[in-house]
Amino acid sequence: MTEPVVVARGITRRFGPKTAVDTVDLRIERGQIYGFLGPNGSGKTTLMRMLTGILRPSEGEALVLGVRLPGNAEPLKQQIGYMTQTFSHYRDMTVLENLRFCADIYGLTARERRARLDELLQIHDLTEQAHQMAGSLSGGQRQRLALAAAVLHRPRLLFLDEPTSAVDPESRRAFWEQLFDLVDDGASIIVSTHFMDEAERCHRIAILDHGRKRADGPPPRLMRDLDANVVEVEGGNLRLFKRDLDGRPGIMSTAQIGERLRVLVEKSIGDPAAHVRKAGKLALNVRCEVVRPNLEDVFVSATRRAVREGAA
Repeated sequence: MTEPVVVARGITRRFGPKTAVDTVDLRIERGQIYGFLGPNGSGKTTLMRMLTGILRPSEGEALVLGVRLPGNAEPLKQQIGYMTQTFSHYRDMTVLENLRFCADIYGLTARERRARLDELLQIHDLTEQAHQMAGSLSGGQRQRLALAAAVLHRPRLLFLDEPTSAVDPESRRAFWEQLFDLVDDGASIIVSTHFMDEAERCHRIAILDHGRKRADGPPPRLMRDLDANVVEVEGGNLRLFKRDLDGRPGIMSTAQIGERLRVLVEKSIGDPAAHVRKAGKLALNVRCEVVRPNLEDVFVSATRRAVREGAA
C-alpha cells in the first residue's frame, strides 16, 4: 500500500478572533483528484495554503509528501505545483516568456526547457498563442497557461484553487480532461471548487463549511449514504407550496429547480412522499416522488445537520 500524499491532523488557522479553518483532519491518497467543496468563506483557500507551506497553521500539523508542516517547507517547492484562484502571471509578457520565466525559477537546463516548453504548448493548445501577450488571452487560454506553468516541473502533487471559476463550460470540461491525464501520468491533485458538477468528477471530496469538515468520501458513496430522503414535487403554485413546506416538522430544506421542487425529508419519516404531500395545503394539485440524491443534496444535508447540532 502506497503512502498518502497528505495526512493532516487537527489543522487550524485563526485570523484574530476569526477561525478560518477549524480542526480539520485529512488523508489524501496518491493518484487521486481530491476536492474541497464549499462556498466562498468556507476555508478552502486557507486550508490549501497551509498544505503548501505558504501559511503557518495556528494549531495542528500535516505531512505533505513526507514533509512535516509547519516547519521547513523548502523541500516541497520542487515537488508541488500551485495554481491560484486568480491569474497570477505577467500580463505584459507573452505566453512563451511567462513559461520561460517559470522554467528558470525551477532551474531547468536550456535543453530541458526547450523540450518541455514545446511539449506544454502542444498539450495545452497554446502553440498559436506562444507569442501573444498573456493579458490579451481569453479566460480559457489564461487558464491553460496557468496550468502549464503549474505543471512545468512535473510536480508530484498539484494544488488548484478554484481553477475554473472564470471560464465557459466547454473550457471547464476540457480542463478536467487534462487533469485526468495528469493523474494517469502519476500526479496527485487537490482542487477546490464550489461547482457541484466538478466535485462529482473527483475521486473523493471533503465538504467544508465555516472552516469545518462536514463530510468526506467518494461522491457516489456520499450520495448513497445520504441521511435524508429526496422528494421531487411537480404541479401548480410551487412557490406557495414551497412556502407552506418551509419550517414544517421533518422538512429539512426546499429548493425550486425549474418546474419542480426538490425537498429534503428527514430519514426517520416512513413515507417521505406522503409526508410532503400532507405537509402542504395544495396537496391535491401536486405529484410527489422519491428520487435519487445528488451531491447538492449531500451538501445541504451536511451543512444543515451542522447547524442543527450547533443549536442543540
